[in-house]
Amino acid sequence: MKAVMLMFDSLNRTFLPAYGCDWTHLPNFQRLEARCQTFDNFYAGSLPCMPARRELHTGKYNFLHRSWGPLEPFDDSAIERLKESGVYTHLASDHTHYWEDGGGTYHTRYNTWQQSRGQEGDPWMGQVRDPEIPAGSTGHKVGSLWRQDWVNRPFLDSQEKMPQTQTVNNGLDFIRRNAKEDRWFLQIELFDPHEPFFAPEKFRELYPHAYEGVHLDWPNYGTNSYDDAATAHIQKEYAALLSMCDESLGRLLDLFDEKNLWRDTMLIVNTDHGFLLGEKDWMGKNIMPCYNEIVHTPFFIWDPRYGKPGGRRQALAQTVDIAPTLLGFFGAKPFEDIDGEDLAQVIRKDRPVRRAAMFGTHGGHVSVTDGEIVFMRAPVDSTNGPLYDYTLMPTHMNARFKVEELAGAELATLPKLAPCPVLKVPAISYVNAYWYGDLLFDLKQDPMQEHPFSNLETTVRMLNLLCEVMRRNGAPEEQYERLGLPLQGVVDESWLNGPGAHREFQPLEAIAETRMTDGAKKGVSILMSLTPPEMQGKLLGLIKVAAMLPGTFNEDKLYGLLKKFLPTYYGVMAVNIIGGYLKYQTTQTMEEK
Repeated sequence: MKAVMLMFDSLNRTFLPAYGCDWTHLPNFQRLEARCQTFDNFYAGSLPCMPARRELHTGKYNFLHRSWGPLEPFDDSAIERLKESGVYTHLASDHTHYWEDGGGTYHTRYNTWQQSRGQEGDPWMGQVRDPEIPAGSTGHKVGSLWRQDWVNRPFLDSQEKMPQTQTVNNGLDFIRRNAKEDRWFLQIELFDPHEPFFAPEKFRELYPHAYEGVHLDWPNYGTNSYDDAATAHIQKEYAALLSMCDESLGRLLDLFDEKNLWRDTMLIVNTDHGFLLGEKDWMGKNIMPCYNEIVHTPFFIWDPRYGKPGGRRQALAQTVDIAPTLLGFFGAKPFEDIDGEDLAQVIRKDRPVRRAAMFGTHGGHVSVTDGEIVFMRAPVDSTNGPLYDYTLMPTHMNARFKVEELAGAELATLPKLAPCPVLKVPAISYVNAYWYGDLLFDLKQDPMQEHPFSNLETTVRMLNLLCEVMRRNGAPEEQYERLGLPLQGVVDESWLNGPGAHREFQPLEAIAETRMTDGAKKGVSILMSLTPPEMQGKLLGLIKVAAMLPGTFNEDKLYGLLKKFLPTYYGVMAVNIIGGYLKYQTTQTMEEK
């Protein structure tokens, strides 16, 4: 028995024909749908990139106790378990985060691995002088990633040279050399269609459209600040890159046909998460609530033991289920006390294996769904705390933890997650779901999640379901405090009016005497909740001085101040985040009225 997993990054399922899209050119995704079981209720869990990959290895949710980070010494890895069971494992990838500080322990779990360079801002080609960048295109992106991307692009001037092509070549070469061998697992992992949406012209020609703006294939995260023409252009650029991904998928399907791998080889095609491309007036991921475009992901699987092509599966499933499914397929010893479930019975009979799916980002909403209702629980206090990172590998995405961050660390235990003491490090999140509040959606009545509703009975039921999943996962105790949930027992109406009640917004006393609009005051409070404590005093002092100047200090003046005194990229990010919170609250207030 053999298995191949083709994994994409940031694949929005609403762009796929299998999930209702009728304008993208993806014939090989249609071939895939005809051959595999297509899952209609598959969800991501821990977001974004590396938290999702940690779930792939461990079968456990990790976003409640850790932000972005590597596999921990106390983590069980399904890839390593397969290797120990005599299954040869190989990774072919161009995903640059594997080779950064926060991803450095994943690829070494495989017997062998191959890396293709050049994606996003991969520090690949060295060039001292600044690269040539299309005129007018630098207003929305600055920084080392943006610069390095334009250093790399001239070296990717043909489809054959692009990292996606090289990665697929490596994967197909592995299959050709090992097709007659038994007991191996191949993971072909593509960074595409993650931004930048950089695709050869032949794929862009599939989506002709009128656009006369600046070069734009790498949009900012946050509220959608682009006009209709630019938004449509971004969507077409994404679709073009997706069509390139489709061609790569077709090459894999052709080889499955040529070698008749369907008789003994499992095929999984999946993604870590989706991406918003103007839907709900948002762009990107991470900053906004985890709407379906981000977390309700496509999933296709062929299991040769079942042997029936095509078909849909309605049972609820998640990323954490992939690890036990692979272990079960190869007859390897399963992990104890994990969150994932073997999907064999779903594939064969569409028999449910889970009552609920939990998902979120560290410091954001903690969300749960039963497949029909989605409930997003916000923190009950604007401080978004208490919040900690639990780790023995103190690294962020591309940097180590600073000494100042570790100064408040202490040793702690997480009985269900780590059999040894770990560092408990105070954390601050770049998102704060408090400002959105709780969100409740009925997916049958409102599949696009455009109309959050209120219902006490449903809220209580979903909160108890969330508590059930959190307790099974061994969530840190302070997460219950942060979310206003009981460590034991049940949630009822009285609980929601007591410990589980959201604390109302209070303007900061330090700016109370200034001529500042309510929106600007709320913007400052949001900014403070996203700012490390050691920086809050200096930033607040700057804002206070600006607000004492003649004239009323409003949101526009706050935004201008941030753009002027914060590094450009971070100023834009802060504006987008705060603008998103304020815009959402204004919309909600109007809907309530």
